[in-house]
Amino acid sequence: MTWAEETLTGQRRNLTYEESEAFWAFAAIEVLRLTGIRNEELLELTHHSITETRLPTTGEVVPLLQVAPSKTDSERLLLVSPELADIISTIIRRLRGSSGVIPPVTSYDVHERVWNPPMPLVFQRDIGTEHRAFTPTALRKFLINALAATGLTDAAGEPLVFSLHDFRRIFVTDAIMNGLPPPITQVICGHKSLDTTMGYKAIYPAETIEAHRAFIGRRRTTRPSDEYRTHTEEEWDAFLAHFEKRKASIGTCARAFFQALVFMNTPVFVARSSGRTRPSAACWRRFETTPLPASPRQPTSLPGTLPNLIG
Repeated sequence: MTWAEETLTGQRRNLTYEESEAFWAFAAIEVLRLTGIRNEELLELTHHSITETRLPTTGEVVPLLQVAPSKTDSERLLLVSPELADIISTIIRRLRGSSGVIPPVTSYDVHERVWNPPMPLVFQRDIGTEHRAFTPTALRKFLINALAATGLTDAAGEPLVFSLHDFRRIFVTDAIMNGLPPPITQVICGHKSLDTTMGYKAIYPAETIEAHRAFIGRRRTTRPSDEYRTHTEEEWDAFLAHFEKRKASIGTCARAFFQALVFMNTPVFVARSSGRTRPSAACWRRFETTPLPASPRQPTSLPGTLPNLIG
């Protein structure tokens, strides 16, 4: 164990403990960021979780990470990237030490509330003369201390706050934005529903605008070029005149354009002698037998409409 004393403050610092805390915070962040696994799945990784497979097409051997069943009770295999392989190999070299083997340790499952049998866990550390498995509380503490040491702040100037589960959201967002299909991301994350996976993805305003512009560009390439020419003054005047005529013909009635009002289809005649407008008996019979579209709103009695004409 190495101790040091600051010359200005005289404070003694345990450099061995600080180095260990910094390393395991770095290792946990990188594994979570590169795999998108859950916190409890991280703590259950063992030396036996690292396996390999041979591709049937090329015969190439690729490393895999076996994730034990957790929330969804389903086991899954993840492809180990070169960056992840470098992190895992560094952890294994650190744990082996001079003995050359990773010591088996027991761990407590906080969800099942049982003690697991001794296993060569990847996330374990020395405490005195013992080897102990990491707990979720210890990992959260390492993350909080690492963020405090960076001095990073949010938009409001407050210290940046991260949870271990945030790295799962970062993984999903990064994977989908870089072209990984959402159904494949769902399988990697172990989600039962695709909606859950898409809920993890963060959408930014700039991303929405760029995606929409790209969609419009692709759509315009499939349409005739004449549809996107600049309109003439005559065409624009005709376009505006169409809506002016429509407004004059139906007024401000709330009915749909294709629905007719009651008085619009009632034939009337003008009695020149009396100067009043009344429908004939034959017209009434035709009106009563003509079905009209149902509408919750009745026409208002305005001057010149049927209720005023016959009253």
